[in-house]
Amino acid sequence: MFIPEIEKASQEEIVNYQEGRLPELFAYLTENSPFYSRFFKENNIKTENIKTMADFAAIPVTTKEMLQEFNMDFLCVDKGKVIDYITTSGTLGDPVTFTMTDLDLDRLAYNEYISFLCAGGSSADIYQLMVTMDRRFMAGMAYFLGIRKMGAGVVRVGPGNPELQFDSIQRIQPTSIVTVPSFLIKLIEFAEANNIDLTKTSIKKAICIGEAIRNNDFSLNKLGARIKEKWDIDLYSTYASTEMGTAFTECEYGKGGHHHPEMIIVEFLDENDQPVKEGEAGEVTITNLGVEGMPLLRFKTGDICYHYTDACECGRTSMRLGPVIGRKKQMIKFKGTTLYPPALYDILNDIKLVKNYVVEVSTNSIGTDHILLKLGVESPSKELEKLIKDHFRAKIRVAPFVEFVDILEIQKMQFPSLSRKPITFIDKR
Repeated sequence: MFIPEIEKASQEEIVNYQEGRLPELFAYLTENSPFYSRFFKENNIKTENIKTMADFAAIPVTTKEMLQEFNMDFLCVDKGKVIDYITTSGTLGDPVTFTMTDLDLDRLAYNEYISFLCAGGSSADIYQLMVTMDRRFMAGMAYFLGIRKMGAGVVRVGPGNPELQFDSIQRIQPTSIVTVPSFLIKLIEFAEANNIDLTKTSIKKAICIGEAIRNNDFSLNKLGARIKEKWDIDLYSTYASTEMGTAFTECEYGKGGHHHPEMIIVEFLDENDQPVKEGEAGEVTITNLGVEGMPLLRFKTGDICYHYTDACECGRTSMRLGPVIGRKKQMIKFKGTTLYPPALYDILNDIKLVKNYVVEVSTNSIGTDHILLKLGVESPSKELEKLIKDHFRAKIRVAPFVEFVDILEIQKMQFPSLSRKPITFIDKR
């Protein structure tokens, strides 16, 4: 199995390697990024004096709000060099656009190549992709490029439709699947209802995206355990985001996602933007290495994780990332998509037939986030429910669950007697 040499180096060697990449990074941002060239001047940052990771940590962080407000100021290349445009949901509801150059697509392919290898992949595998490659979504394209670079086969079925998934499995005999783990539950239920013997399928492993399948001690959580109980295949957890353009993927030992030091600098910060110690939870804060289109510097992702620096049994010595244990403020992970309540509000406010609403988030029976929209409308109907869900799919790619409630009842929920302002979000997690 190919493992990049830097992932087998000592922690000191990894730090030295990344410090050696800083001059190139700062020179590129200063010359090409309208946002960061302005940012350095406004904060009186002398990039030529930043030589160590301690110096690096003195730079103010980049936030999601900055990325949204000044979106295209982060673009470092002429639009003629942009090959692919990607959109991710933003904090305030408006979309954030990312651009990928030819070089960025090559980098993305390499990242997924070494990530799939980490998860026991080889050119002999055939991967069934149960994720979308359209809707300006990065992940599906990234997986396809990585699998192609590895020389393995790809079956591009896309999300949903369990019948088509099993038809493809029977016809093509893939060895692996890439999917949101909660969809594995739907596949299991379909198999049970249709007398499909899961032990006799060709599937040996699943690359699980978008949702956690492990607890903080790396044991399987409720979702992971439920899958494993019904379908005894190897489960590999991954963690990634559009902003990172990089994945943290488990190896066969399942002790956290492995860091690729040549792709990304990772810090774990507290609420005051100070580094936390190993064994303490911190917000994942990233700096891209080798990104040409829209590189980010000390970008706070909002995800809270533990990290580990002891060597793994697989031979890698680079840092490992634990499961996401919390969301900054009110971040929601729903069907593999990261959302914030304001994104939901903006969509609902755009639907005139919805008179008032409350968004309720809870944890469902398999341990993942469940979004219920309690909507006050004058004439509830299945047609209206479909219209609302289609509107959500068009804007954020997923559709929350909908419950129609009397308008006056919603008003009581929004304005309880002890509240000084209207309540539109109820977090039951």
